Amino acid sequence: MSQTLSTLMESALNEKALNFSLIDCLICLACAFLLGGLIALTYKKTYRGVMYSSTYGITLVAMTMVSTLILMVVTSNVVLTLGMVGALSIIRFRTAIKESMDVMFMFWAVASGIVVGAGLIGMAAIGCILIAAVLFILSNRKQLGSTPYVLVVRMQDPAIMDEVMRETKQNVSRMQIKNKTITGTDAELTLDVRLKNDDASFVTPLAKLPGVMSAALVTYNGEYIS
Repeated sequence: MSQTLSTLMESALNEKALNFSLIDCLICLACAFLLGGLIALTYKKTYRGVMYSSTYGITLVAMTMVSTLILMVVTSNVVLTLGMVGALSIIRFRTAIKESMDVMFMFWAVASGIVVGAGLIGMAAIGCILIAAVLFILSNRKQLGSTPYVLVVRMQDPAIMDEVMRETKQNVSRMQIKNKTITGTDAELTLDVRLKNDDASFVTPLAKLPGVMSAALVTYNGEYIS
């Protein structure tokens, strides 16, 4: 039985060696590199977070090429497929992915690599171009309504809270109270506001009002305007 299995493995490996094409491998990897570059470029241009990670863009390119290489092996030899499944099963990824869009880009890179590795280069190219176009359109499209902001004002005297609200209401198109916190002689006011023509210049004079300790305007995605 062991001899039969050994014979089958040897014949499978010999068949793989005979069918191996260096040119096809290079072409697929080159296409995977180009598509991975397109994915990384799309990630960079559509990124809306606080800090862009260039290493993640490099990871997307490498992941596309690795996925292509893996699928080329999987589709060409059953014996090597079993060995690769066993090797990949011991890999553990410990890096936490915080943004849902980062997960989407990673899945996009893996899917593109799989399609290229299967020999469907045209389909992979068309799919990547269309997905990139959709992401560019959606990321640059004006949102319906104005961008929501949270205004947080800390005061030394709770008595000036009404004055702060009046000053804020004159400079925004919409204002809604989210939270009022009074601790001894200190107070904190949290407002949901919509800016007029994206003008946040009123925050500076607001912070200079007598009794105001600080004023911060924050978007819901964590970006600060000072």
